[in-house]
Amino acid sequence: MTQSRAGSRSHCHLGPAPQHFLISGPEPFKLNRSYFLAALALVLAVLGAHTTMTTMSSLFTRFMRPFSSGPLRAVENGATGVAGGTHQKATIAAGCFWGVEHTYRKSFASKGLIDARVGYIGGDSKNPSYRQVCGGDTGHAEALQVTFDPEKVSYRQLIEYFYTIHDPTQLNRQGPDRGTQYRSAIFFHSPEQEAIAKDVTERANKEWWDGKIATQLVPAGDWWDAEAYHQLYLENNPGGYECPTHFIRKLPPLSQPESS
Repeated sequence: MTQSRAGSRSHCHLGPAPQHFLISGPEPFKLNRSYFLAALALVLAVLGAHTTMTTMSSLFTRFMRPFSSGPLRAVENGATGVAGGTHQKATIAAGCFWGVEHTYRKSFASKGLIDARVGYIGGDSKNPSYRQVCGGDTGHAEALQVTFDPEKVSYRQLIEYFYTIHDPTQLNRQGPDRGTQYRSAIFFHSPEQEAIAKDVTERANKEWWDGKIATQLVPAGDWWDAEAYHQLYLENNPGGYECPTHFIRKLPPLSQPESS
């Protein structure tokens, strides 16, 4: 039976703002009010405007994610991407990419992470826009692609970390975000990465997740950068939406291969 890709989109708002988010204008000024009360109301309105708008902005970002015409660039698959092959790429999907990027940057910014970008991978069409991916019909996953220095952080460490920051047992969803675009997946860039990803997944499945991991392991195809406003989203919007399953779990150290 074919499963529909589309799912509920708790933070993908496609229509006009709900009425309870609309702010009504002030009551018309009545001439029989005293000048003092009018002046006081004006002062309070001016003083409170900044606080009110800041609060409303934070509230809106938790329920609505913006759209634009399309992603920034396409990057073809490759095992090593930059600096003469000394750096490598790792590509993973773990639900809404805002929180995934944010936690990787916080944890590895000074530990070998060269760059981190959010985007789309694993789909059927070229140059997908966020609106199209959010609709669940292109086959793409919201994903994170990091460029890292393997002399400072290993691919194995990045994949082990991946299994601690989201719930990999949830199929085609993550928390309240439902649809194949929110699937858990590892997109490997080389046979070596494939072997490591499979080994870590088997160990994490047995030792951490009670044999319930639903994460896909697939070759990395074309990568499409997400629109500019998605990059560093939570750094630029501290009150923005973050999937409730995105947090670092306190798990015992994962067993390692004998050769490690």
